[in-house]
Amino acid sequence: MVMNDRNRPLYMISVAADLAGVHPQTLRSYEQKGLVTPQRTSGNTRMYSEADIERLSFVNELTSEGINLAGVTRILDLQGRLDERDQEIDDLHRRIRKLADRVHELETRESVNSLVRGDSYLDDGSMTAIVRRL
Repeated sequence: MVMNDRNRPLYMISVAADLAGVHPQTLRSYEQKGLVTPQRTSGNTRMYSEADIERLSFVNELTSEGINLAGVTRILDLQGRLDERDQEIDDLHRRIRKLADRVHELETRESVNSLVRGDSYLDDGSMTAIVRRL
């Protein structure tokens, strides 16, 4: 599995807690509640990535606004689903662009072929009559 830099485990729990502005026990609690899932070393040491730190900061922001952990869990779930939909939309836009390019290519090819054959078409692309050039 290829890992981007944001997801690379860099920080042990004490450093991650300092960076996130919480106590290490809070990180353990968040992990137990499924709010963050640090990676583990072969010795079972928790290792947190930049993405984990960003997520923890967001959790702290939400809880400081008075949202309880159940609400935070729901918000994070909805945000994850929204991110997935955004990716799907981006993928669909790429597919549409490829299809539009392909349609343009086929229309161009058909226009060239009709010119070679000497067919005559209206501007809207419909064939009204085939006229052979002399």
